[in-house]
Amino acid sequence: MPSQDAVIAKRTADDSPDTGEIRELAAAAGYEVVAELTQTRPPDSSLQFGRGKAEELAETVAETGAGVVVFDNELTPTQTVELAETCPAGTEILDRHRLVLAIFEEQAGSKRAELQVERATLAWTLPRIKERTEEQAMNKFTESGTRYYDVLDRIDELDRKLSSLADEATARRERRREEGFEFVALAGYTNAGKSTLLHRLADDLDYETSGADHSDLDATAEIEDRLFETLETTTRRATIDGHRTLVTDTVGFVGDLSHELVASFHGTLSETESADCLVLVADASDPPAELREKLETSFELLADTEGELLPALNKADVLDGDELAERKAVVAAVAEEFGTDSAAPVPVSATEGRNLDALRERIAGCLSDRRDFELVLPNDGDAMSLVSWLYDRASVSDVTYRGGEVRIEFTAAESVAERARSKAESLEAVR
Repeated sequence: MPSQDAVIAKRTADDSPDTGEIRELAAAAGYEVVAELTQTRPPDSSLQFGRGKAEELAETVAETGAGVVVFDNELTPTQTVELAETCPAGTEILDRHRLVLAIFEEQAGSKRAELQVERATLAWTLPRIKERTEEQAMNKFTESGTRYYDVLDRIDELDRKLSSLADEATARRERRREEGFEFVALAGYTNAGKSTLLHRLADDLDYETSGADHSDLDATAEIEDRLFETLETTTRRATIDGHRTLVTDTVGFVGDLSHELVASFHGTLSETESADCLVLVADASDPPAELREKLETSFELLADTEGELLPALNKADVLDGDELAERKAVVAAVAEEFGTDSAAPVPVSATEGRNLDALRERIAGCLSDRRDFELVLPNDGDAMSLVSWLYDRASVSDVTYRGGEVRIEFTAAESVAERARSKAESLEAVR
């Protein structure tokens, strides 16, 4: 097997190269970074690096015994081949896109994730089929039934399968809404603290004790300082200022990914698009320029969100007052840039548990209005079933038994109250 030691390489046109995120991505893929080389210059069409730096890269690979070179740039097929020929025999050359695909493939734990990874891989491969093929051979590749069209046909098939899975998820969410749940999604970059925040917001409930189907809920969300711990979203129940919610921790964003890869994982973003409240978790400890760049990517990816977008500046405990004010100004500027009617950011510390009540209050403000209702039912077995139904879907404040009647006082969204009234009418309830 090739060595799991890796050399990081990055070229930028004019900025000072930052290799922090690509190092984390390499670690998530299981590589140990033993060296790195960077260069500031325009890209070389054959090697990405200049010839001299490429030869230095080959020497570094030989000296360290690394089996992999990870480029934090997108490489063309020509560049990949030329770099492999320049480096010691057997050296694997990965660019940022291919590295992320490898992580996704390793972490795919469900049918949907497997289909998404396959689609992303094929979408990445398709333009490279053209680029690798000479004009004469291309005429054969684009004939019906050849590899090029086989790949296109497979992508279409995967899109149909993913669409079917999305329809199932939509139907499940609608059933949850009928049960009185509202939806909150946590989105943002990897390592911003979404999983920790989910733990802070979630109820400690034993889902196995309920008769309802909670197969789409998760008892825990792993808290790891690691990118892409899983491709799956994690959903927990949470009671937020009386609102019965399902809070979903979505897969973290990573910058500089191609449109094709993002499109392949669009289904994962459906959790954010259908949320009643979308909490955009940002790392307040990031430098302002980096925070702005990440927010711009996040706002772009979340453009189709139906619910209100609520920014949360996590890790605010490490900043002083002036630094926090500067981060808030960055959020406001990006929101204005995207024409988003975004609420003012809430500074929190998920690790320390600071200011979470303020965040809960702001989330509740994004959700549907809840009102107090009262039902008077005949005191019989059917009425007790409705009482139980309300306990599962509303905040029941009082149940009074008097003579042949049961009086129920509860707080709920109008949609839940309407269903309760409909059920009560069949019991000849008196409002």
